[in-house]
Amino acid sequence: MTRLPFYLIVALLLVAGIAMSVHRHVQFEVPWTPGEQRQVWEIEAQVNFRADGGPAKVEMALPSTQRGFRVLTEHTASPGYGLNYLEEDGARRALWSVRDAQGNQQLYYSAQILVAPQARANDVPPPTPDPNVVWEPPYDTAAQEVIDHAWSRSANPFTFARQLINDFSDERQGENARLLLTQFDRGPLLLRLLDQAGVPAREVSGLLLENGRRRQTLTSWIQVYDGNDSALFDPATGDQGRPDNLLMWENAGRSVLEVQGGTNSRVSFSMISRSQPAAAAVRSQLAEDAGTLLNFSIHSLPLEEQALFQTILLIPIGALVVVLLRVLIGIKTSGTFMPVLIALAFIQTTLLTGLVGFLLVVAVGLVIRNYLSYLNLLLVARVTAVIITVIAIISLFSVLSFRLGLNAGLQITFFPMIILSWTIERMSILWEEEGPKEVLIQGGGSLLTAVLAYLAMNNPWIRHITFNFLGVQLILMALILMLGNYTGYRLLELRRFKPVTEDD
Repeated sequence: MTRLPFYLIVALLLVAGIAMSVHRHVQFEVPWTPGEQRQVWEIEAQVNFRADGGPAKVEMALPSTQRGFRVLTEHTASPGYGLNYLEEDGARRALWSVRDAQGNQQLYYSAQILVAPQARANDVPPPTPDPNVVWEPPYDTAAQEVIDHAWSRSANPFTFARQLINDFSDERQGENARLLLTQFDRGPLLLRLLDQAGVPAREVSGLLLENGRRRQTLTSWIQVYDGNDSALFDPATGDQGRPDNLLMWENAGRSVLEVQGGTNSRVSFSMISRSQPAAAAVRSQLAEDAGTLLNFSIHSLPLEEQALFQTILLIPIGALVVVLLRVLIGIKTSGTFMPVLIALAFIQTTLLTGLVGFLLVVAVGLVIRNYLSYLNLLLVARVTAVIITVIAIISLFSVLSFRLGLNAGLQITFFPMIILSWTIERMSILWEEEGPKEVLIQGGGSLLTAVLAYLAMNNPWIRHITFNFLGVQLILMALILMLGNYTGYRLLELRRFKPVTEDD
């Protein structure tokens, strides 16, 4: 029978698991290792204005996820005001409104911004240039001469914009440029010239991030489009490119702050930078995008269920350890996956406490089970008696530990009592049929497997990977399927060939 379907299934599981994990890392920036730190900026915008004594409406631009930055959380403080968030063409704004406002007013907006190199901006459509710009004489002639001069020395919209800005620099200003600057501010003037030249452009506002700065204002930039590409220009220097510490606050070409029903409005910014674990920094993003298939995340569950799944998702790791030891090495265990459950108990009790508790319970249970064998009970009744005995042993050890001040002994209650009972029953039967040597072999193998499974499952990196990358479960499934197809010799079986080597 062909094995092609089997290999296709294994390959599909591997590809799907790796793709899901890589997508999660790239799209949501979930780190591969625990303990990674990410830079987060806490920014506060303070809006001040003097109300006229009647209804007031305040509209302010808000930052959005963009290249290099992602908005994690945002809050406002505006007592007595109604608040709505607006979004249009990829631009976000906050709208405060109140029926009656008198005197000085203060509104606050704060946001946590994650430095995220993989983040991408929302698409904002480029503006449509209006070449029918109206100038009054003699500014119309001066504007056309400035445009012609820059146009002849450029090759595309970006080089034209850079040449145009440079023509207004202090070192290169001509008579036409000086004349235009007497009537217009530099930013609006550049936009009018770009419009007349048919170059799509808009004025945007950004915040230069500097740790610990207070009462900062936004800076203006010119965004020029060449088809689907765009470039940012400093209108003062003509420098092209976006600084790494520039957070675009308003990117739709609209005003940053609009106030109706008030005067003397202004907005200032304060900021501070701090580091926090990467997992915590992206947790809110994971919870928001948990609805789609590739972005499926248990972070959307309540914290209690998340803690439960953090343990459940470790079980396949323990199962893989069992498969490796039994299929490739040939270690015998008392029960197939009993060591995995014991390893889970070790995670709760710590390794040393778990080992001592496990040995004590099994040793005492074997003694009592040996006595029960003389009563000739039926199997169900005998196992039930062993279960009650295990509960009694665990209760007794817990009380004695507490009386002696050994609080670690109280954690012995985490052991799976039913599994311990069946382990004692199986070892007792094995003792009667195969002798104590086989009991030691299988009991020691079970304990060794449980310890190795515990070390694998309790590894911080493995706990992080299994909890944050569900695609790992598909990879584990593929590995186990491949191991299940192994039909060669086990490592411990090679001892049978030792006499052959001695004869040689």
